Amino acid sequence: MKSVLLIEDEKNLAMFIELELRHESFAVTVAYDGISGLELALRQEWDLILLDIMLPKLNGLDVCRRIREAKNTPILMLTARDGVTDRVTGLNLGADDYIAKPFAFEELLARIRAILRRQERAEGAPSHQVLTIADLRIDVEARTATKGDQPLELTRREFDLLVFLAQNPNIVLSRDTLLDKVWGFDAEVAGNVVDVYIRYLRSKLDTPGEESVIHTVRGIGYVMR
Repeated sequence: MKSVLLIEDEKNLAMFIELELRHESFAVTVAYDGISGLELALRQEWDLILLDIMLPKLNGLDVCRRIREAKNTPILMLTARDGVTDRVTGLNLGADDYIAKPFAFEELLARIRAILRRQERAEGAPSHQVLTIADLRIDVEARTATKGDQPLELTRREFDLLVFLAQNPNIVLSRDTLLDKVWGFDAEVAGNVVDVYIRYLRSKLDTPGEESVIHTVRGIGYVMR
């Protein structure tokens, strides 16, 4: 049975989600504020954390950041429909996905299952996979990357995007494919998020005056060569 920590201060919504997830055979624990939620997140091991952004005592973005400093537990954020800035910030802080309120439970369940499938695939992947592209060396298991002899300081999302590009060299990958495989969500701002992260990666990977290892294919997406 998969364990879920739900951090949500709207008690009626929290009760609804809890009952529906229990019906789907999840073990659910609920916290109603950011501080108690953070304490539970750090003290116990969870298969998934559902995290609201607007929380009393400590907001969800701060909770996400502090969890990510200690753990890689998958995090799905619950956000306001118009909170584009919060959604992007949450993803930058290490959230795995988000869903905007109000939402249908069926969509929430689908996103939860998608995150858990990705986690299971990652845990079952061959150990110590090392990828090399030009002078880049990426240790998938250790989650480290170097360019020549210099280590690269990458965020969790930057590293995941780099790994997927490097696992598919010379294959043009659309923005939708990158969103599905790296973020696992689709939204109005989704394409822009991919472009932003490609720029982040290029700023860390590229050598001034030399061609980037990540190439733009106009109107389609990106390819690593």
